[in-house]
Amino acid sequence: MAEPTGPAKQGRPSMTSSMRSSSFLKEHQQYRPPNKPENHYGIDTVVEDIQSTQISAPRAQISPFNGIPSPENPPKIVDGASHELSHPNCTTTPGTNTNRLVATLFYRSSAPRISNVIPSPQRASSPQRAPGSPKVAAVDSDIPPTMAPSSSLDTFPLEPPATEPEPLDHLYGSHISPMCITSFLHLMSTFPLPPNSPEPSSGHRCLKLGVTPEHHPEVVELTLAPAPSADYLSLADLRKHELIYRFEREWNVDVALRADTLWRRYPRLVVFDMDSTLITQEVIDLLAATIKDPPDLAARVADITHRAMIGELEFDSAFRERVKLLTGLPAGIFEELRPALDVTNGVRPLLKALKRLGVKTAVLSGGFLPLTSWLAGELGIDYAHANEVVVDETTGKLTGEVKGRIVGKERKRELLIEIAEKEGISLDQVIAVGDGANDLLMMDAAGLGVAWNAKPRVQMEASARLNGDSLLDLLHLFGFTEEEIKQLIA
Repeated sequence: MAEPTGPAKQGRPSMTSSMRSSSFLKEHQQYRPPNKPENHYGIDTVVEDIQSTQISAPRAQISPFNGIPSPENPPKIVDGASHELSHPNCTTTPGTNTNRLVATLFYRSSAPRISNVIPSPQRASSPQRAPGSPKVAAVDSDIPPTMAPSSSLDTFPLEPPATEPEPLDHLYGSHISPMCITSFLHLMSTFPLPPNSPEPSSGHRCLKLGVTPEHHPEVVELTLAPAPSADYLSLADLRKHELIYRFEREWNVDVALRADTLWRRYPRLVVFDMDSTLITQEVIDLLAATIKDPPDLAARVADITHRAMIGELEFDSAFRERVKLLTGLPAGIFEELRPALDVTNGVRPLLKALKRLGVKTAVLSGGFLPLTSWLAGELGIDYAHANEVVVDETTGKLTGEVKGRIVGKERKRELLIEIAEKEGISLDQVIAVGDGANDLLMMDAAGLGVAWNAKPRVQMEASARLNGDSLLDLLHLFGFTEEEIKQLIA
């Protein structure tokens, strides 16, 4: 017997696929704003129906560059046409001169700046000094020891130093990051160019990679064309510009600016200071440390040395004063100090590389000739000049007098020029490296003066600054890559 059929069970209302649109908002919103164009496409349309919606005009197809022959674009010979495989950045047209600026950026990996404002995930912030606690030592402060203190204006009523810029390298990477390069290029674009200059262009190449597994760049060379107008700002003034200095502090880098000339890549003479440059110590401080009576002699000599190096004291008079304090030392003390000399990291491979390149070397020291001559022989340096002390022939001890002219700042400049003339070398092909105020005239006479972990005044006056842990970085200023340097010192 057939069961009676009742009415069919009504299902829940729903939208079929034919009733659906491509917009969730169009299906569910109750109010549609007036004056809204019908062809407006919201983000929901882009996400849900991007294939059926054309938001912008199709991009024009870019034809491949075929200026240089390749398997995909073989060369074609056309009668009456001139084909050249050159580019404006590679060579200049006849009658024009190259006007390029080379900037070498060195990341200070051995001296990171730590932010106290924005925490770093890798490093803790610098400790803060509690009220009433003793002042932090000068070596622990970013403020040079010769500047006015900012803690007590009563004792030294001068305007305090400006606030240091916030370091950015701990945010964007402890290396030469793409943001660092972009920031530098933006900075350089603010300087005016010479009249009727072509469109500015730039290129960069990495000269040295870090030792970390990521191998981030630590030394990068940038070439900018054209260089900023010399009528507006000379290269010497550009190197000391406030914006360049602030950029270095923000990104924890050293910026070396040089005109892109032939002599930049081919130096022929490199002149070094000795104390705190070729070696890590001051020889006269080592001598003073051997004298036990009076007990404070070493500290007194070290203080005079420091004040002379930062330019507070005239070097010649300060040197005579220190030598006078060494009266009575045996003449053989110089031989005893030879094993104590600590050669700066990177000096030996650097001198080996310079010798293979045919570059002459010299050491001009404000120290003592017995040790300077011995060190020059050990390192293979071609020229050595320093001060000669008077020795009493009867007692064999130092008299506290100096023989002849003191090798101070004027004498160092004269010796550099004499050596260059003797070798027939233009001063444009001379590099001078030093750390103290008595090296400034020598560095100014050379084609490039390099301040190596120098005193604040020397850092500001020198043409280039290096504050790394290896003097071998000097070769990067010539444009050598890390691979090329390894070939030179192999």
